[in-house]
Amino acid sequence: MKPAVQVQKTAQNIVLPDLNVNKRTKVLALLKKDWQLYSLLVLPIIYLLVFKYLPMLGNIIAFRRFIPGGSIFGEEWVGLQYIQMFINDPTFWHVFKNTLMISSLTLLFCFPAPIIFALLLNELTSKKFKKFVQTVSYLPHFLSMVIIAGMVLQITAGNGPINALITALGGEPIYFMQEASWFRGIYVTSEMWQGMGWGAILYLAALTNIDESLYEAAKIDGANRWKQTIHITIPGILPTIVTLLVLNIGSLMAVGFEKVLLLYNPLNYETADVISTYLYRIGLESSNFSYATAIGLFEALIGLTLVLSANAISRKLTDSSLW
Repeated sequence: MKPAVQVQKTAQNIVLPDLNVNKRTKVLALLKKDWQLYSLLVLPIIYLLVFKYLPMLGNIIAFRRFIPGGSIFGEEWVGLQYIQMFINDPTFWHVFKNTLMISSLTLLFCFPAPIIFALLLNELTSKKFKKFVQTVSYLPHFLSMVIIAGMVLQITAGNGPINALITALGGEPIYFMQEASWFRGIYVTSEMWQGMGWGAILYLAALTNIDESLYEAAKIDGANRWKQTIHITIPGILPTIVTLLVLNIGSLMAVGFEKVLLLYNPLNYETADVISTYLYRIGLESSNFSYATAIGLFEALIGLTLVLSANAISRKLTDSSLW
């Protein structure tokens, strides 16, 4: 019995290493070694904290009555009063419908465009021509939104180039921006033109990571370029496609505020007015900040739900997801 007792006492005296201490030591050593690289994160983190996370505290005024000049967190608790207001507001549901329509059309047409464009660029054999096409396609992304809106208004004007062509062919001029039925098509087309080249950059980068030996093996098996694209290229960039699709679905309700604000007018409010422009008029022009915050919070919850749902569906169907 004595040896057993001695073994037990010896086991009790053994001090196990603290894994948390080891981890902290490794992290501190890593920070000390590459502190220059980690210091680059300071400004982005400060930016996120100041402009993204701290403003979330202001969501409390969706449940409190805010009076300009009073407390930044509201004067008195009103509960779900403002939420009930926009639920019973027919104008809100009209702009909600417009937002859903425009964002769905944008996702349907603008999301596949960079993918198709990147696949077409990948087939070009002339490097000079490929660089030229890429440079030209990137330029619209760097133009100011005011310039883009001005170009759209000039092109679609009554005496613009489109109507000049229609008139030359014997037709009657169409006043595009004065007719509500044209707004969605014009908006989606301008979004596609502006973002297609820039959006293709990520897909072109993903294409460079595909193993060339797969294409060589496919050629030996007699696969043409179309079959290679279907069975090698698209599966190779599928994780990138899924990631960007989830992110785009998450921002489905966030239709571009600047472009809509610059393009719409009272004549096309019926199809052009979206949640962001409605919030601008209600919150800033009418100073109804609590009501606007309640609508914005509702919009954010919808975006969060869409991201979580899209990510779960993607993980189940394709084994690719954000997390």
